Order: sequence, then C-alpha cells, then structure tokens
Amino acid sequence: MSVDTRAIALLMELRRQGITDQRVLGAIERTPRDLFVDEPFATQSWENTALPIACGQTISQPYVVAYMTQALDVQPRHRVLEVGTGSGYQAAVLSPLCRMVYTIERHKPLLARAEARFHALKLHNIVTRHGDGYKGWPEQAPFDRILLSAVVPAVPPALIEQLKPGGIVIAPVTKNPEAESVSQHLVKIMRTDEGVAQEALIPVVFVPMIPGMPDARTPQDRNGTGRRS
Repeated sequence: MSVDTRAIALLMELRRQGITDQRVLGAIERTPRDLFVDEPFATQSWENTALPIACGQTISQPYVVAYMTQALDVQPRHRVLEVGTGSGYQAAVLSPLCRMVYTIERHKPLLARAEARFHALKLHNIVTRHGDGYKGWPEQAPFDRILLSAVVPAVPPALIEQLKPGGIVIAPVTKNPEAESVSQHLVKIMRTDEGVAQEALIPVVFVPMIPGMPDARTPQDRNGTGRRS
C-alpha cells in the first residue's frame, strides 16, 4: 500500500472518529508520519496507533494528535507553546495552522532528531528549546495556546501564567499517578477575565511529564563509581 493510500485511509478513520476540522485533517495529511517513526516501526507509521520512540517516550496516536489539535482551536496568527517535543510530530502538525510553534523537550537526543526533521520539512516557524517543560518559556510568553504532550497531576501554574487572556490549554491530566494508564483524561482550560474554566474531554494514555532535567551522567557516575577524566 502506497503512502498516499495509507494517508487517505487514516484520514477516513479520523473522520469516522469525529475529527471534522478540515484544516486539522489537511495538516495530518501533509505531515509525513513515517518520517517521525523509528525504523523498526516503519510499516506501522500510518496506522492509527501510538508507537515507541527513543528515551522511553512515544509518538502519539494520530487520532489523539488530531483531537488535541482540533480542541486547541488554533488560528493563523496564534503563537503556540508545546511542552514535550518528543518525535516532533505534534509540532509539525501544528506548524501550518499557526504563526509560530515554540516547543520544549528535556531529552536532548529526542530534540536533536526532531530539529533535523523540522529542517528537512522546511518548517521554519518552529522554535525549539532544551529545557524543563514545567517552567514553560517565560521569555516568549504570553501564548495564545498551550499544549502538553505528557501527563501531569495538574497543569503547572507557571504555564497558566504564560497563557494570554482568552487562551486555551489542552493537557492530559491524572489524579492517580500510581494508575496513570487507567485514570488519565484530557482537559481543556480556558483563561477568562474571572480566572480559569476547565472542561473534561476524552480518556487518554500518555507518558508522565517529569520536572527538572535528565541526569546526563552514566549510571556508574551517579553511583560514584564511574571513571572521570
């Protein structure tokens, strides 16, 4: 089956699942998901399923990417913050829908691969940062829209503060971190003049969002037994 045929089949499935925004469907169609999937899973790249990537992370199911993007209601002049770049697929889908995408990733190897993909696809309106997603990107705030690509117990206050009045956050949230895979759901948070309003959306499964930065030392170094030069 050709890539075009697989893309058409995926779009038909997304429509059956309730994705109606033609701009979102067009962005999914134009974003070559096979470029964002690791070689062992290449034959599954256009299937409507999540797949493993490096650093213990995943590339999200296309339906979830499409649903979150549709719920975010991105407009052409918007500046969007994504927390959790991962493979770069979600940022690539957002790219044609808005003015700028700012995306943060704590795993440097993942970020480097995503940046190479953005360059190959000539997605010049995506700006990347290696950093702690819990802190957001205050130097570029405020944002019209914020999307979290990893699950949190609650949306960090720093991110709410970086949202414009009238802005929207879409995030996976779990109230029970010990049972993440069965207790997660998407929430839509809208910043209003009176504060914030929250709406529950659909059940999902995401990897957890970890505060801080990964320890770049080897396990031996962390145990105090590694060789140092």
